Amino acid sequence: MILPGLVSVAFYRRRPTVLQVAGGLAFTIVVSGLLGYVQDVGTSRVWENVAIAIVGGVILYAAILAFLVYVYLPRRARRAQSAPVEPPASSP
Repeated sequence: MILPGLVSVAFYRRRPTVLQVAGGLAFTIVVSGLLGYVQDVGTSRVWENVAIAIVGGVILYAAILAFLVYVYLPRRARRAQSAPVEPPASSP
């Protein structure tokens, strides 16, 4: 359910595109809402459960994405902060 943005981080070690993150977030919202609806269909609390499921799904998606980006991509962040200085090439 939350794979589109996370696959590129976990397996390819690159930042997910905005489209991947948006797709994963949209899919998470839809599936979480459906699961919250199915859980208590026919009761007065159905919309509360839908809202709680959507909020929980979005928090879970954001937490996993942030964790993967923080764990798997620290090298790229460090390289951007300090550019390596190459020694001058000596002529033979």
